[in-house]
Amino acid sequence: MGTHYKGKKNEIRALNAYINLIRAAESVTSRLSRFLHANELTTSQLGVLEVLLHLGPLSQRELGNKLLKSGGNITLVIDNLEKRGLVKRNRQEKDRRFITVHLTKQGQQLISKFFPTHVSAIVNEMSTLTDSEQEELRRLCRKLGKSEKK
Repeated sequence: MGTHYKGKKNEIRALNAYINLIRAAESVTSRLSRFLHANELTTSQLGVLEVLLHLGPLSQRELGNKLLKSGGNITLVIDNLEKRGLVKRNRQEKDRRFITVHLTKQGQQLISKFFPTHVSAIVNEMSTLTDSEQEELRRLCRKLGKSEKK
């Protein structure tokens, strides 16, 4: 599905590319979300658990930066994970404003069990593309994501 906008060629091309990017991302996310819902996780919560699993304890700010979430949003995500006993916060004694987030034993068990299934589902979704197409998609998405136009 493309745009119905009647504009310049470059506007129509850009709108069509954007529409296809968003629709593809939402379609894949929708199909993957059943695995998340089965474990009562949101995409953001999965992101926090996955980052902590692979990188270890991080500050809330570092987590927010890695997941491209605002301070308020990452606080809410961590609040909800903490209520479920999946993460814990530790304040540094020297600077009480600095909070480090850790996986709990329960959080470690959940993400360690869940993540391989999630990876398999992603591999299955991405198998529509060839290996070289996946690499090209990654390259193009990184280029687009890192662009800072005014």
